[in-house]
This record gives sequence, structure tokens and C-alpha cells, in this order.
Amino acid sequence: MILLFAFVFGLAARQLGLPPLVGFLLAGFGLNFSGVEATELLQNIADLGVTLLLFSIGLKLDVRQLLKPEIWLSASLHMGLTVLLFIGVLKVAAYSGLSLLQGVDGRALVLIGFALSFSSTVFAVKVLEDKGEVRSLYGQIAIGILIMQDLFAVLFISASKGEWPSPWALSILLLPLIRPLMFRILDRVGHGEVLVLCGLFFALIFGAELFYLVGLKPDLGALLIGMLLASHDKAGEMAKALFNLKELFLVAFFLTIGLTGLPTWETSVVALLVVLVLPLKVALYFALSSLFGLRARTSMLSAFALANYSEFGLIVAAIGWKSGLISEQWLIVMALALSFSFILSSPLNSHALLIYQHLGRYLNRFQRARQHPSDRPLELGNPEALVFGMGRIGAGCYDSLRARFGDVVVGIEHDPLKVQQHREEGRRVELGDATDSDFWDKLRTGDRLRLVMLAMPHHHSNLFTASQLRKSDYQGRVAAVVRFNDEAEELQAVGVSSVFNMYEEAGAGFADHVCAED
Repeated sequence: MILLFAFVFGLAARQLGLPPLVGFLLAGFGLNFSGVEATELLQNIADLGVTLLLFSIGLKLDVRQLLKPEIWLSASLHMGLTVLLFIGVLKVAAYSGLSLLQGVDGRALVLIGFALSFSSTVFAVKVLEDKGEVRSLYGQIAIGILIMQDLFAVLFISASKGEWPSPWALSILLLPLIRPLMFRILDRVGHGEVLVLCGLFFALIFGAELFYLVGLKPDLGALLIGMLLASHDKAGEMAKALFNLKELFLVAFFLTIGLTGLPTWETSVVALLVVLVLPLKVALYFALSSLFGLRARTSMLSAFALANYSEFGLIVAAIGWKSGLISEQWLIVMALALSFSFILSSPLNSHALLIYQHLGRYLNRFQRARQHPSDRPLELGNPEALVFGMGRIGAGCYDSLRARFGDVVVGIEHDPLKVQQHREEGRRVELGDATDSDFWDKLRTGDRLRLVMLAMPHHHSNLFTASQLRKSDYQGRVAAVVRFNDEAEELQAVGVSSVFNMYEEAGAGFADHVCAED
């Protein structure tokens, strides 16, 4: 039954142009109405999915992001203001006569407001991954805020238990010291099934289980271990190796939300009221991001990614119910509000750029005159040629073009260390990630650009860049490196005029070099 409902509803959602997770949520409610109950096995699989998701995000995250004011201060201010907002809304709504809202005291209101102040880490990260924008500026800001909320969650759970984490929790601070050992293990696991097992070991044992033993949130442990491994060369490969396993386990997570309980008309009305407040929560995210100098586009996209309620609200509600602060019906309200917010947030994020095209002129009024350093336009001057990807091939292209045409070439590289190295060697290289939609929105090239060379190591990066160039007003020539013939066909279909097969051309170049020596 579980597999049948999950597949049918997931497929139906996909056919309607909605993310499959919306179908999985509806499947959970369908199973609930059919009399199916959540089993311990299903809940354990759901927990595994969440743990692996956070571990995968940690593999792509820069820990320095959390130290920025637009992350920690914005998250703190938003949580406090959102709690006050919901206290006011629920007090006013109590005059409606709904019995569920009657007799809710001040402590219960604070608890409910706190539960509704969180945004869903699972949903937001899933949306960002599906859009391929986890590494974008707005994606990093949204994830950073979610991590701060997770830290607040740890404090709340500890306080609700009446006990603090074990004194051994301080040993977690020593984890960076053993990172070299973790790197050595990664160097020796190869590229097959042992790599997958290594990822599970780091996420579930070295991360989640270790944090659980010292009284900390297990999911937070998986996230932090992933962050420690993020700078290793195999971090991206490990994330890809775990991808399908993580996606399958997350199906169980979305099903368990719908299996929380059966709604009544009163819990449905209160849940809809909570959902009606969601735009105010989103507006608050937007306002705080704008306050820190982020562009309207960045602020809007990060706010949309956080436009939902969190599964942590269910945990908070359960704690409140067990302690006698709120009735069991609030668990159903939280589950319904969470599900409704997911269903509304999915199309909102899918059409976010289209929405910005219509509202951008109005939203830009809220931008500060002094923009955040990470969100300012990327002014390249007036170059005649751009080289995307400054590895060995890209650097060779850059040097050849500069020798032929002069100092009119600019390189684009996403790795800050490589950018610094190239600059020290006298090349003009700018920091930028061509697979980030923010990059294209900020790029300023002038009107002399006539050649773009795509020398990035991954085909999908070159393909995405070529697609972005085609969508822009660029009319010049585009060339790209490929490894296989089918890659050349895909690039040519999006406007690439010249392709260079590294394997074929390298062989010809090798033969020419040997013959020239004779």
C-alpha cells in the first residue's frame, strides 16, 4: 500500500508539473484515510533520509557562511519577530469562537509561535538541489539561516528535557583536529561501493550517532561532519554516490507527515489561518535580507526558499502536548500547516524567476544604496574574450588568446584559491560560478565581447553556461571542450559553434609533437 500510494501520487504530481514531494505528501494523507498507520520502520527510514540530506548539504557548505551577520543575526531577529507575530495573530483569532483557540495561555502561545518560526530544512534544501542552486548566494544564505535554526532547536530540546548535553559534548570541538585522518580515509576508499559505505559511516556513525551519545541533535552531527569533509576533492563525488539512496529515504519522510493524524474541520480551519500568515513570515525574511544590503532578487529568492513551516514544529508541538501546555489537536494543526505550506511553496519556488520579472521593479525599491560585497554587480570592463574554467586547459586557452589578441581576455573561475594563484601569475581572473543563476544576473561584460570559451571540467557546467549565453543578448562565438561525441551534440544544440574533443585532439596533438621532433 505504501509503495503503491507513493508511486501513484508521485507520478501524478510530476505529470501536473509539480515536484514529486507534493505527491508524496498527498499520498501520506491518502494512506491515513485508508487506515494505514506509520510504522517504526517507515519512521526510521524517514530519519535516515533527513540525516543523509543534511550530510550531503554539509559536503557543499562553507562553514564561514555562518559567521556573517546576514546569517546569524538575521536568523535570530526573524525568530524573535515571528514568535511575536503569531502570538498577536492567535490572540486576535481567539475571538472567532474556535474552541481550539480558547484557553490557550501565554506559555502555550509562545510555544506555538516558536514552532511556527522555523522553516523546513528538508524542503528548502530539496528545492535548492532540484534547481541546482545550493551553491548560489541566496541558497547559501537560506541554508545558513536554516542551520542557525537547527542550533536553536538543539537548545530547545535540551531545555525541554530539563537537562543539558553531556559534558562530553565539549569533545565535539576537537573534531577539526582529526580531519586529516578523515581525509586519509577518503583518499583510500576508491570510487565504488566502498565510497558509498564510507559516506554512510561518516554520516550515520561518526556524525549522527556520535552527537546522539553526547546529548546533541543527531542530524546536526551529520551536517557538521559533512562540513568538515567539504574541502576534500571527493566530497562532491561522495554526495553524488549517496544521492539516489537519500532521495529514496526522503520519500518516507514526506509520507510520515501525512500519516501524523486525521484532520477535523476545526484543525483544518486553524491550519489554513496559520498558512494565511505565511506571506508575512516571507516578507519578514525579505525585509531582513534587504536590511543587510542584499539585492532584491537575492532577498526574494532566499525568502521563497524559506516560505514554509518546518517538520520541527511537529517536534515542538509534541513536547508541548506531553508537558500539558497544548492539546493533541495542535499536532494535527502543525502537520496540516506544514503540508499546506509545502504544496504552496513548491510552485512558488518553481516560478520564482518569473515572479521576479513581474515584481522586480517594485521590489528593487527596497534595496539599500550600499550593496553587500558578495552581491554587487560583477564588472568585467570591456573584454573581447572570456574563458570559463581556469584549470590547465582554461589557463592554456587564456595564455594563447592573450598572446594573440593582447590584454583583452578575462578568466572566470569558481575556486578562490585558483583565482588568487592566477592573479599572482599575472592573469586577469575573476571569481564567479557560471552554474549559479545569480552570477548571470550580476555579470557586466560591455559591448566588445566576441568570443567565449567553455573549459570547465564538467559537461553539465559547460552546457548550463552555453544555455545562459543563448538566453542573453550575446551574439558572438562560443567554443567548448568535450570528452564524448554526445556531449558535443548537446552543446551544439544550445548554440556552441566549435567543440574540441579532448581525447581525439590530444591524440592528434601527441602524434604531431612526436613527428615534429623527428
